Amino acid sequence: MKLFTLTPNEGSTKNRKRIGRGTGSGRGGTSTRGHKGAKSRSGYKKKIGFEGGQMPLQRRVPKFGFKSLNKVEFKPVNLDTLQSLSEQYNLSVVDMEALVSHGIASKNDKIKVLGRGELTAKLDVSAHQFSASAVEAIEKLGGTVNKI
Repeated sequence: MKLFTLTPNEGSTKNRKRIGRGTGSGRGGTSTRGHKGAKSRSGYKKKIGFEGGQMPLQRRVPKFGFKSLNKVEFKPVNLDTLQSLSEQYNLSVVDMEALVSHGIASKNDKIKVLGRGELTAKLDVSAHQFSASAVEAIEKLGGTVNKI
């Protein structure tokens, strides 16, 4: 064994640039950051969408339209869906619990029953909203409509 054959154990040294350790290291002085400017200073953090002082895209693109903060989104459920549910699972009461458990809606959805399709079963339906044609079709067969 000779001194020139010695090497450090694997994992004992790190393969990274040692910055700011004097001019003799080749990475002293400005420590690879260049001269002046925001990126050379400590604490620099680039904002999302920053384009070097150019007007950012989200500010260049024209805005239009209107988004209501109070808009209520409903999950539409049609009569044919209710009919297939009642046939498949032998239900006479269709409420939020039934719709959530059978994967038609999630627990935070607001449900609106719409009048597409045919209904042949007598159902007691509970939902947040109903269309006029859906109410007519449900009550025509002797079912009941309950607004939550």
